[in-house]
Amino acid sequence: MARNLASIKDKTTIDWKGGFSALKYLPRFFKEVYHSSKGAFLINTICRLLNALSPIFLLYVGKLLIDEIILQSGSGQAEFSKVWLYVGIELGIAIVSDIINRIITLTDGLIGDKYSNYSSVLIIRKTKDLSISQLEDSELYDKLERARTQTSGRVGLMSNTLSQIQSLIVIISLIGGLVYFEPWLILILFLSIIPAFINELKFSSSKYSIARSWTSERRELDYLRYIGANDTTAKEMKLFGLVDFVANRFERLSNQYYLINRKLAINRTFLGSIFNLLGTLSYYGAYLLIIVRAVSGVITIGDLTFLSGSFNRLRNSLQSNFSKFTRIAESALYLKDYFDFIDISIDSKMDQTVEEISDIKLGFEFRDVKFSYPGSDELVLNGVSFKVIAGEKMAFVGQNGAGKTTLIKLMLRFYEPDSGQILLDGIDITDYDKTKYQQLFGVIFQDFIRYEFSVKENIAVGDIKQIDNQKAIEEAARRSLADEVVAEMKSGYNQQLGRRFAKGKNLSGGQWQKIALARAYMKDAKVMILDEPTSALDARAEYEAFQRFIGLTKGKTSIIISHRFSTVRMADRVLVLKGGKVLEVGTHDELIKNDSLYAELFTLQAQGYL
Repeated sequence: MARNLASIKDKTTIDWKGGFSALKYLPRFFKEVYHSSKGAFLINTICRLLNALSPIFLLYVGKLLIDEIILQSGSGQAEFSKVWLYVGIELGIAIVSDIINRIITLTDGLIGDKYSNYSSVLIIRKTKDLSISQLEDSELYDKLERARTQTSGRVGLMSNTLSQIQSLIVIISLIGGLVYFEPWLILILFLSIIPAFINELKFSSSKYSIARSWTSERRELDYLRYIGANDTTAKEMKLFGLVDFVANRFERLSNQYYLINRKLAINRTFLGSIFNLLGTLSYYGAYLLIIVRAVSGVITIGDLTFLSGSFNRLRNSLQSNFSKFTRIAESALYLKDYFDFIDISIDSKMDQTVEEISDIKLGFEFRDVKFSYPGSDELVLNGVSFKVIAGEKMAFVGQNGAGKTTLIKLMLRFYEPDSGQILLDGIDITDYDKTKYQQLFGVIFQDFIRYEFSVKENIAVGDIKQIDNQKAIEEAARRSLADEVVAEMKSGYNQQLGRRFAKGKNLSGGQWQKIALARAYMKDAKVMILDEPTSALDARAEYEAFQRFIGLTKGKTSIIISHRFSTVRMADRVLVLKGGKVLEVGTHDELIKNDSLYAELFTLQAQGYL
């Protein structure tokens, strides 16, 4: 996956106008920020507006104070009443400004935390709406990765944008003061700042372009970090001597990323230094002219302090503002990634929505179904036709890659067939409301998730609405024999599982599978599907588990995928797949008499026990 520097050179820069166009997302962004924390946002905004006026007031009061001091020092009898008044006003402005700044800092943090949570929830909920085929698409996954990992950048964007608005008010007030006294200073100021601003904007765009083009590589780096230092992978890493292989691969890829960023950082620093020197020379040139006018008596000493202070503050504010603007423009580009993900259209056929799904009467029917996974031309299923009769137990059998799990994914509407139909009670399954349709199923896959939750939560995953129904959870555990696992734990159903969190307990593969089976029993589903979830159990334990499953799901439509024929023969009928096609269908006895693939596989497995 690693690329050489030349192959990505054309991806390290983008049109800097992209930063400006991405600013259109700011209103929508702040609408989200406002909804996430209305009170704190309003307080923060009001405080920033008030604090934006303090610099010009302080500078002007300082001018009046100096002029008053000079006036009183030249008089025969000093009068300090105005001096103390101006000092008191300055002190009051400074104290209030400090309090307001602390409120701004406090509300910035609160708003940032609230919005971070708010946007993370939106991302999680968005993934619910996306189909499995979309989530398995690498380009979409890159969008998800950028949206997920840029949360802190979006929080920084909020603070920077609000600060920018505050700074703009400061700048406008300072410009007003300079225009009143010496308007020509404004021209010098902007001429010294704009080149640096353009330079910063250009490099910000380049930085974003690098980060975007390297999304998949950064995901690989994260993956290499994970497998290189993780208790789950440690055994194989040590046993197979993979440490050097993973470390070297990480080092090569990370060094390429470093070299690209280093080149960008050096160029940015070099050009930034030149433009900053230009700005500094312009500032001191203007400062010398102000001094000359003060010495010539054109302006007062108070005016001099006001102009020099205003010019210095304005220059710093403009530099800061332009720098913040480039950061805002850069962050807005990342904001575009976030909204691109949030706005992804749902990849599914428009449901005709049959209002209610009654009890299954006829069952399922596959009619000449063909399917290939997105991005592949190879047909995984090629003209598959069969029926699953309501209430029967059907087993899917076939060698690896025959299409067994793919049939389940299509039945669950994780994917849509390329051609052909899947019917439920004679109605195309795409005519049912997708959410209501999927609620018909209780499914445990071979690659079920080992949630690092408590035992109770792990079982309740099967029907999360019943998480507080302890009786149902215990009954599901009893049915799956998971109660035997729970009996060995000090904390019972409250035992934390996994090693990630304190006091967590790890389970064997077989124990995890009993917990996973309990999830299937939690849901009173009309259709039960077990896709090799007991592969970690020994032959006897799996046989017992399926015996219980057959008995406990009496009257329910069930589908079983298993490589153990002692389990498969318990099914009412067996569907045998080969090369994406239905090779044979029948009872165990019928297929043995057929003397085809099923009989061959059964005989081979039976010989293994001799």
